[in-house]
Amino acid sequence: MDQPVTPATAPPAAAETPRCRIAFELNGQPHELEVEPRVTLLDALREHLKLIGTKKGCDRGQCGACTVLVDGRRINSCLTLAVMCEGRSLTTVEGLGTPEALHPVQAAFIEQDAFQCGYCTPGQICSAVALLDEARAGRASAVTPDLCRIEGPLSDDEIRERMSGNLCRCGAYPNIVRAVRQALDSNPG
Repeated sequence: MDQPVTPATAPPAAAETPRCRIAFELNGQPHELEVEPRVTLLDALREHLKLIGTKKGCDRGQCGACTVLVDGRRINSCLTLAVMCEGRSLTTVEGLGTPEALHPVQAAFIEQDAFQCGYCTPGQICSAVALLDEARAGRASAVTPDLCRIEGPLSDDEIRERMSGNLCRCGAYPNIVRAVRQALDSNPG
């Protein structure tokens, strides 16, 4: 005969997860946010700050849909904890331009039809903005032919390499390269 089942004693109540207050600049404005230490920057942007331009793609740092700029450098916000951004300057796609005054990269993406479904586009645009800054600063990439002499326009291979962290499931790559080329040519420095 089976033993009667008695309710197990309730496990002790879980301690409330501590929250951290962080202060940073977001799209040119000071912000403070209180989050659990394990919240990613992506989730903080989308769920806490309601900036939904940054997309959650793979959530593993492989697709680049969540690319944002931190202190001018591109990062995968799905792999970055929000608390790591204390005192830093963040730029999302919402902070690059306005409908009345597009960022040159945004304008080039529209003019070159550099998107299809558009899901990856915010990350592509943020990555391209960082690429422009890298090119102006003379930073090398994995395919830079001469590290001692980094000058002149970037080749299409350079553009593809520098954008390789951003995937487009629709395959708009030729137009993305043309858009980046247009932004580079129209805004060389």
